[in-house]
Amino acid sequence: MTSDNNAKAYWSATLGLLTKVLIIWFLVSYGAGILFASALNGIHLGGYPVGFWFAQQGSIYVFIALIFWYAYQMGKIDRKFGMQED
Repeated sequence: MTSDNNAKAYWSATLGLLTKVLIIWFLVSYGAGILFASALNGIHLGGYPVGFWFAQQGSIYVFIALIFWYAYQMGKIDRKFGMQED
């Protein structure tokens, strides 16, 4: 693989991962917390409606998990394309 092709493949993989993270972020924050909150409120978690829980706490937990997942996946992409830090 040439250097130019390697760089293009690296950025393509990086943008693909970023797209996945942003879609999950949108679905959790806007979808579960706002759009689908009334439907989710029929389910209770720890005594609270799930729609309320996602809007108040659940989205934060998902966002923290996304940070760690993104860092792990980015490390894999960096190693695959020889861009890792030592």
